[in-house]
Amino acid sequence: MKNTMMFAAVVLMLVLGANQAMAGERPPADAVPLSEVVKSLEEKGYSPVTEVSMDNGVWEVEAYRDGQERELKVNPKDGQVLSDRLED
Repeated sequence: MKNTMMFAAVVLMLVLGANQAMAGERPPADAVPLSEVVKSLEEKGYSPVTEVSMDNGVWEVEAYRDGQERELKVNPKDGQVLSDRLED
């Protein structure tokens, strides 16, 4: 199941990455690979990750933790969670 979730996350990242390329906002050149960011979030208990986008230089991530939908802001250069709040 974990491999299936990782595969789904990678596919999601590829699709979202294509959307971001078309939108013109891209992660910085020294960013951690998005797949590593998602893996790190999953290891911290955020699963499933349902949406990722780049906005104002940070990853905006929607994911679940403890059954609650969360909205995260994640530093693209080191993968650290900058903020974590309940999704409105």
